Amino acid sequence: MVSTITKEALNELPPEVFPGRIIVIQTASDADKACQYMKNYELIGFDTETRPNFKKGVRNKIALIQLSTDDTCFLFRLNIMGFPDSLAEILSSPSIKKIGLSLKDDFSAIQKSKSLRPENFIELQTFVKKYGIEDNGLQRIYGILFGKRITKGQRLTNWNADILTDAQKMYAALDAWACLRIYNKLIDNK
Repeated sequence: MVSTITKEALNELPPEVFPGRIIVIQTASDADKACQYMKNYELIGFDTETRPNFKKGVRNKIALIQLSTDDTCFLFRLNIMGFPDSLAEILSSPSIKKIGLSLKDDFSAIQKSKSLRPENFIELQTFVKKYGIEDNGLQRIYGILFGKRITKGQRLTNWNADILTDAQKMYAALDAWACLRIYNKLIDNK
């Protein structure tokens, strides 16, 4: 297996597209239903999005938490509904393994919105090293394993917007789903 990929090689790869359902969650009641659904899974992909801030020392609260199965990604709009208890329960559940990348930053940002103790998370940046992958960014890891490119064009968009664009939804879903795919591919190739 290749251990690293250049930016040039990455840019040559075809773009990846999330193939599943994307469900935007904006109410506590919908969050409860989504979380009930997620309890049926032992393994889910995880990511967050925060509105970018270009002022030094200022960080915005998390606007979005993404949880993905193989075929469905839920986008929890925290900026609209707050942080529902059902979502905190999933993030704190020791029986559901959550796969993410750069989790330290996500956990720090979550603590600003909700006091909870994240349980059973796998940090991909550390995990991939056991498989000889030197790169630790999502795009590069994904490119190495799947020969496809995750575009980052939406990363610095306004995640607090009243309505997310289709491009934002696709980007957000793809990030959480990609974490899950990476983990599953490495586990399956043991």
